[in-house]
Amino acid sequence: MGDNPDFDEEEIKEEKNCLDLGKTNPSKSVYLEEHIECTSIPNVNKDNTTTTHVYKRRWVMVLLFSSYSLCNAFQWIQYGIINNIFMKFYNVDSFAIDWMSMIYMLTYIPFIWPVSWLLDKKGLRLIALLATAINCLGTWIKVASVKQNLFWVTMLGQFAGSLSQVFILGMPSRLASVWFGSEEVSTACSIGVFGNQLGIAIGFLVPPILVPNVDDMDELAYHISIMFYITAGMATVIFILVVFMFQEKPEIPPTLAQVQARSTPPEEYSYMASILRLLRNLPFMLLVISYGLNVGCFYAVSTLLNRMIIEHYPGEEVNAGRIGLTIVIAGMVGSLICGIWLDKTKTYKQTTLAVYLMSFMGMVVYAFTLNLGHIWVVFVTSGALGFFMTGYLPLGFEFAVELTFPEGEGTSSGLLNCSAQIFGIIFTIGQGKIIDHFGTFAGNIFLCVFLLIGTIMTAFIKSDLRRQKANHLAENQVVSKQASHPQEGLSASYTEGGQSIRRKSS
Repeated sequence: MGDNPDFDEEEIKEEKNCLDLGKTNPSKSVYLEEHIECTSIPNVNKDNTTTTHVYKRRWVMVLLFSSYSLCNAFQWIQYGIINNIFMKFYNVDSFAIDWMSMIYMLTYIPFIWPVSWLLDKKGLRLIALLATAINCLGTWIKVASVKQNLFWVTMLGQFAGSLSQVFILGMPSRLASVWFGSEEVSTACSIGVFGNQLGIAIGFLVPPILVPNVDDMDELAYHISIMFYITAGMATVIFILVVFMFQEKPEIPPTLAQVQARSTPPEEYSYMASILRLLRNLPFMLLVISYGLNVGCFYAVSTLLNRMIIEHYPGEEVNAGRIGLTIVIAGMVGSLICGIWLDKTKTYKQTTLAVYLMSFMGMVVYAFTLNLGHIWVVFVTSGALGFFMTGYLPLGFEFAVELTFPEGEGTSSGLLNCSAQIFGIIFTIGQGKIIDHFGTFAGNIFLCVFLLIGTIMTAFIKSDLRRQKANHLAENQVVSKQASHPQEGLSASYTEGGQSIRRKSS
């Protein structure tokens, strides 16, 4: 061990203390790194040991990802939240502006398959570079679109942003698995989703402030260009940071599952075979549909929020943005709490079902209180709805990884997101037409029906936690090998108290 530069004298002392603790207090728990499916743990060092290590720079990777996810998500809703203003500037109808949001959903459906393949074959860094480069290009196209006859140019810029999103949505669970230890994977995934949610929150808040509803078209063009320039500047800075700072993977993997993944020859992996296995996985397919129903409802509510608020509270464009902000901020809190809860309890199905049920109840309350005439009530009910509906996002990702292990995280999350985009388009168009003909109450009840269906489907998902089962199998193998071959010096990494500990048998 003295020849390994990754372990200094302090870590050696910590290892000895850990061994002593194991002798004096056998009940002291340590947690084996998860994500493991194997019949034998691969040996990667010359001395027949298995080494894992968690690096501090993992937080830089997830924060970089969250930053460019934020920048992209902001653009998704920046048109819809001031729908009436862009309708006036470009002289188009509300359905055309709705498509500025729905294009994010439509683009995802055909492009997710090649992007998922690319993620599995080429890894995180290439995907991050493509995402930030395309996102940056789209923001500068929008800068050139601030003329009343150039709606097609701003749509082109939005298409570039939607294409960039395809490289982003499947990343959180993969990034968490590649860089983070077992007690942090759900929290890390939540932080990755957190960036996307924060971008949507800023997208709700900032456009109504930067672009006031004025009648002078030249003044309006000036305000729109300011918003587009700020977005382009941020996207450019983030792209440069990713080029110089984002890394593919750590030198030493954080979990034994990643050790195994690196030792698997690429020719043994078949993307199409993986897709077919997932399509035959009944619990996962139930999750795909129920996830799509929930997130599709969120997309519809977000896209049509301006129209719903303005109908009952005319002239309240800024408060419509603040209500959207409330939905997403509450959801960010819900996401983090749910991620931490899963890391502590591993109660995936129970937590997912409870949050789904509360999303349905929150939507019912929102539907019945929107037209009461008190906008503060809408803030309260929207916050409750957002806490559960948006908080559900990382739960779906992590539950999917459990149900589909050892399939690639990018593939499973890609199918989840594809379902969400399909239902998002259907619900946005459907609810929009219902609002036009029957009002907002009928449109919201329309969504409540599908959330109830999703809740029932979630209750029927079999809780087949394959990642957890593989974790217990590997733990038993380590204990068995330590007992039968103590002279081989078998070692593995554990996480205790947030610290990475390399433990070696005597």
